[in-house]
This record gives sequence, C-alpha cells and structure tokens, in this order.
Amino acid sequence: MTTLAEFMILSGGDNRPPMLDKDLYNSWQSRIELYMENKEHGRMIIESMKNGPLIWPTIEAKGVTRTKKYVELSATEKIQADCDVKATNIFLQGLPSDVYALVNYHRIAKDLWERIQLLMQGTSLTKQERECKLYDEFDKFAYINRESLHQYYLRFTQLINNLNIYKMTLQQFQVNTKFLNSLPPEWSKFVKDVKLARDLHTTNFD
Repeated sequence: MTTLAEFMILSGGDNRPPMLDKDLYNSWQSRIELYMENKEHGRMIIESMKNGPLIWPTIEAKGVTRTKKYVELSATEKIQADCDVKATNIFLQGLPSDVYALVNYHRIAKDLWERIQLLMQGTSLTKQERECKLYDEFDKFAYINRESLHQYYLRFTQLINNLNIYKMTLQQFQVNTKFLNSLPPEWSKFVKDVKLARDLHTTNFD
C-alpha cells in the first residue's frame, strides 16, 4: 500500500546528527547510535565510541621507535583512524551549545560518550514527566513558517520515534490526522484528497 509520504515531494536532505535533548537523553542515545550505524563503516565508528580509538602502531627507524604516520598505516588501520575522527565529530555536532562548551576539549569519542553520560545523570525526567512532555509536544506540533516539507516530515518522524522509544502508544488514526492537519494551508487540497482516498486508521504516515 502506498504511504502518505509517497504523496509528498521531499526536496533536499538533512544529514546532521540528532541533537541532544537533555530531557530525553535515553532517546538521543538510541538515535545517535543508529545515525552512526547508518554511516559508512558504521560498526567501526560505534566501536570507537564504546571501546576507544585505534592504538597507533609504532615503527623502528634508525634505532629510534616512533609512532607510525598516517600514510604508514595499513588500509584497515587508516579506516579505523578515520572512523575515530568521524565518531568525535558526530558527537560534537549533536550537542547543544551549553553542553558542547563543557566537553569540546575532548578529542576521543569514548571520552566524550562517558563525559556526556556523566553530565546527563540526574537530568532525566521522571517517567510521568517525560510522558507529559512528549504528549504535550505531540498536541502542540505545528508547521513552522518557511520550513521545507522535508524538515516538517523529519521533525514529526523524530517526535513519533521518541514516543515509540518510551513505549508511549497512539492510535494510527491520531498520528495520521495530526500529520495531515498540521500541514500549511497550501496543502489543504492534498489533505482533503488523502482523507477521501485513504483509510487513516490503517495507513502509515511515512
């Protein structure tokens, strides 16, 4: 069955890492790992985050032992070294400015991961507070002036993913209706056509 998203013309892309929401840290953990996994050599990036970077091998030259230069690494070692840098960059790009200011001196992804975990301890909302916050976000979700339809879709998808991560269920009809009714006025004909042609109780918005 054709999904609602297939009726939409999505332009451009958003390849930025998910931004940390301090009230929804567990959700961000899951999303940042998924983001890493979907990158080239994603498993190696995650390994760098969890187990630390490549231990650069040494070489002896003229009686002196030194660390190998990048050009002297094996092909596999070069990939791992690149993944170490990517892991760090992904973390730093996914942090709000106040958290970034506290951890930007770290250059190793594993250190960043552990430092962020430490900073977030005690900031997580209680289960009830978290559920109230997410349900409130769903209730107030609206199109932002001048955002692209692609950006609108991504924001809505992220919100639904957060609800799913915390096992907060909504009826498919509620999700589809919210998605359609929050579109800007210029999409009113599309909304009307979809409501007439689709069963909103079974169709998935994405």
